[in-house]
Amino acid sequence: MDWVSRKISAEDAAAKVKSGQRVFLTGNCSTPQAFSKALRERCEELRDVEVVQLLDLGPSGYITPEIAEHIRINSLFISPNVRNAVNEGLADFTPIFLSEIPLLFRTGRMPLDVAVIHVSPPDEHGFCSYGVEVGVTKTAAEHAGIVIAEVNPNMPRTLGDSFIHKNQIDYWIEVDYELPEVMPPPPSEVQDRIAQHIADLIPNGATLQMGIGGIPDAVLRRLTNHHNLGIHTELFSDGVMEMIEAGIITNARKTLLPGKVVAGFVIGTWKLYRYIHDNPIFELRPTEFVNDPFIVARNDRMVSINSALEVDITGQVCADSIGPRFYSGVGGQLDFVRGAARSKGGMTFIALPSTAKGGTLSRIVPSLKPGAGVTTTRNDVRFVVTEFGVADLWGRSIKERVYALVNIAHPNFREDLLRYAYEQRYIPTSYAVGINLK
Repeated sequence: MDWVSRKISAEDAAAKVKSGQRVFLTGNCSTPQAFSKALRERCEELRDVEVVQLLDLGPSGYITPEIAEHIRINSLFISPNVRNAVNEGLADFTPIFLSEIPLLFRTGRMPLDVAVIHVSPPDEHGFCSYGVEVGVTKTAAEHAGIVIAEVNPNMPRTLGDSFIHKNQIDYWIEVDYELPEVMPPPPSEVQDRIAQHIADLIPNGATLQMGIGGIPDAVLRRLTNHHNLGIHTELFSDGVMEMIEAGIITNARKTLLPGKVVAGFVIGTWKLYRYIHDNPIFELRPTEFVNDPFIVARNDRMVSINSALEVDITGQVCADSIGPRFYSGVGGQLDFVRGAARSKGGMTFIALPSTAKGGTLSRIVPSLKPGAGVTTTRNDVRFVVTEFGVADLWGRSIKERVYALVNIAHPNFREDLLRYAYEQRYIPTSYAVGINLK
């Protein structure tokens, strides 16, 4: 069939899904909205359909017990709209590094019957761009039995290893809706203080990995006196665009793909989507390249900045669960921690506010909550940063780690942390002077 004859409605596309099949849905700001709605509307006709997805910026709380009887989500990174469903047993979660997700499809460990993607219209040579989400989607489409695409003129045409030819698309749906916009609020005072501690340690010419959120944005705002910074990251947002326009991010001193911002996907505003359209400074690639620690390490002065929910006084990092309740996923944190650690002049930061819930809970904790996952091991952690300073843990003994982490905990919790460390024999009495040890 030619391109025109392969055009179908969202309802007809959803009808291509059969009971017992596994369907991949592209995610982030590329979630295929028309197809997803049509599939949910016919869910009662289906049995045992598994939908594989990552971060989904679709409707909130759309998984109901009724839908779960017919269509079951398998999330590889838990988004807010499926978090309750996962923890209530209405959806599944598969823990995996972001760098390895494409290998699930490539090796057949997770065979896909259908891949539903979201692309720009074909160019004069017949190539559609995956736009804002290349990271996992490209490999999924290359290894699925059937490829269905939403073709949207609002999808920016991003460059890099980011294209699919129209002849590789079995069916396509013509859509015309704006992509979701995501812009975090301005950094808080605490986030700004954390950012300053990090920025003070970043050298000129560094290549940065950072996600979206208050702390990464605050770090970028604190780098205005730096020169020739580069970007190699799983995702970026508007802050990177602003730093390019200011001449601070040039990518000129990158040792891998100099001159290019390398990423797997983009989350931001319409201004950013327009900015990346056909812009040769941006090179989007699958995450088996972007997040591969061995490739990350080829960037000299690689700096990774990641967040956490809590860090214990030995340096264990939990970023994906609250006790036994799953919260998100490991994503690319450990990919970049290990890649940056092996980079010439590389640095790794775990950044978090010292407290949570209005200052009533410490996020530097005696031990991780029972059932909590270890996202980054104590052996991998280098710098831990709160608003109270920086703890450098590399090559440090447990005693030295306790002392460093207690010093960046909120003062209200330091005595309890030291008391616990003393009770566990992590520290000698001399380190616990001045606290009540009874």
